[in-house]
Amino acid sequence: MPKHAFGSLKGEIKIITIESDALQGNMLGDPTSRQVAVYLPENWNKNDKDYPLFVDLVGFTGSGLAHINWKPFAESVPQRVERLISEDKMGEVIIALPDCFTTLGGNQYINSIAVGNWADFLIEEMIPEIERQFPVKKGKNNRGVFGKSSGGYGAIVHGMLYGNHWGALACHSGDMGFDSLFLGDFPKSVTHLEKHGGIQNFLDHIKNVKKMSGEDFHVLMMTAMGAFYDPDPNAPMGIRLPVDLRTCVLDEERWSAWLKHDPVFMIDRMDVQESLKSLKGIFIDCGFRDQYNLHFGARQLSDKLNKLGISHIHEEFDDNHSSIDYRMDISFPFMYNALTK
Repeated sequence: MPKHAFGSLKGEIKIITIESDALQGNMLGDPTSRQVAVYLPENWNKNDKDYPLFVDLVGFTGSGLAHINWKPFAESVPQRVERLISEDKMGEVIIALPDCFTTLGGNQYINSIAVGNWADFLIEEMIPEIERQFPVKKGKNNRGVFGKSSGGYGAIVHGMLYGNHWGALACHSGDMGFDSLFLGDFPKSVTHLEKHGGIQNFLDHIKNVKKMSGEDFHVLMMTAMGAFYDPDPNAPMGIRLPVDLRTCVLDEERWSAWLKHDPVFMIDRMDVQESLKSLKGIFIDCGFRDQYNLHFGARQLSDKLNKLGISHIHEEFDDNHSSIDYRMDISFPFMYNALTK
């Protein structure tokens, strides 16, 4: 059992609220006032010291606020960090855990006319506000971003597109390799959407249902991906899928729009390569029994990074996609050392 499972924090948690301009006008009608939990080390306000900043991007259906909560037989993110510090595996950091939950169940942490400009929220609004209120070391070389699943996708894509804002990243089981990840789910999604009479009726069902089924969850996730990767300003909540909703025939033009957001394809861009080369540390891992086949995408990305001479750590482990927070025992010290070396 983790050392801090029953213990209290030495540090403290503060909740700040950001009134976002970047999220204004999102087609979901989601709130633009967002809370960010901030973990602060012990005695943070009693010494003349600045700290590296870690930013936690959570997986689909999650919120950063959930990562500060008590959990049975497990640690919260702040508890994990304090244990790693007590074991001399890393030093003290400040951690930002933003609430980026959406009506569609989660976030990919990129800009979208449908869901909102979430990348802008994080780097143009949240980071400056944290720097204003708390003693964090300023500048990209003192910031790390990490996450799992959709959060892992957010971490790797932020490294690819916004390397001028980040010094290190850790991508745990991040969404990549879209062919293996999504193509097999389109027939099931189309069948479920047809059952409910299309996308709008399905969204109404989700809004009113008392208990969401497993099928509901997966189709909601697919519609969310459509809103992030290829939004349609004329469709319900900006959602469209890259397949015909009667025949399930793949629309190559629409699918190519999705693939432009796939890290395995993004890495072929020169600007993305230069962005990643500017980072001080890149950590990518995935269980080799991942039920979403994400280990294949991680392998493909790592192979391309190796060919390009972009330094990174790529690890596989004997597990699936679920309950793998223990992998942060490896990535947190890695990021801390990358930022402070």
